[in-house]
Amino acid sequence: MLLGALEAGGTKMVLAIGNENGEILEQCSIPTETPSITIPKIIEYFKQKKTVALGIGSFGPIDLEKNSKTYGYITSTPKLAWANYDIVGDIKNALSIPIGFDTDVNASALGEATWGITKDVDSSIYITVGTGIGVGVYQNGSLLHGMLHPEAGHILLNKHPKDNFGGVCPYHPNCMEGLASGPSIEKRWGKKAIELKDNAEVWDMEAFYLAQGIVNYILTLAPHRIVLGGGVMHQEQLFPLVRSKVIELLGGYIQTSQLRNIDAYIVPASLKDNQGIMGCLQLGKLELQ
Repeated sequence: MLLGALEAGGTKMVLAIGNENGEILEQCSIPTETPSITIPKIIEYFKQKKTVALGIGSFGPIDLEKNSKTYGYITSTPKLAWANYDIVGDIKNALSIPIGFDTDVNASALGEATWGITKDVDSSIYITVGTGIGVGVYQNGSLLHGMLHPEAGHILLNKHPKDNFGGVCPYHPNCMEGLASGPSIEKRWGKKAIELKDNAEVWDMEAFYLAQGIVNYILTLAPHRIVLGGGVMHQEQLFPLVRSKVIELLGGYIQTSQLRNIDAYIVPASLKDNQGIMGCLQLGKLELQ
């Protein structure tokens, strides 16, 4: 069966057609402009493909409470044109097919848990480190939701002793996203991350912040595996630094087989940057079922 996938990002929308086995048959992207410009293009694309269901993984915050009057809305996003916008309602009214809906990072967590590097464990988290930092949580066979979806990219961290940078988050001076996202690296050091590859000080500080966050997730969520994805994590030299600092920060308090084999515990994304789209296919499939 043909399933649609929409990875709704703040910069671009990735549209794809696939099947229930996670195979991506075609894919394209369009710029994220205003809803009045972007949504008609999305609707037209999927109308032509005759998909039986659609999965949407969206930037947030979003409303995932199905009994809420604003279920399916993008809510208090700083992307003002999209604030309080009923993305699910408008697309569903036009297409008249089931629509699965979650955050973009939860979709990535689901993609890895269904077809990727976490499919053999019961619980996992997916952390994307790029334009922002987001965390998707997969526990006991499903994505974690509560009052809303996890917003664990905004946990508060201790500042590095040598870091005088104030962060880029407009809400918190010392949250993980504000201190360790791609834009924070660029603003702190005056160059994009890819241009700083050989600067050891940059990556030591980045690992310091990422490891703090990961330790908090280990202590609160106890995942069986942690996946790190996103553009910043293409800097592969980060992985050994992060693993080492996680062990250091835990201080021997947690003793598990996973931490004794930390190279297989904190791992890169495994689906060639398609984990989000593949997770959206699974969201559509689950909604159809």
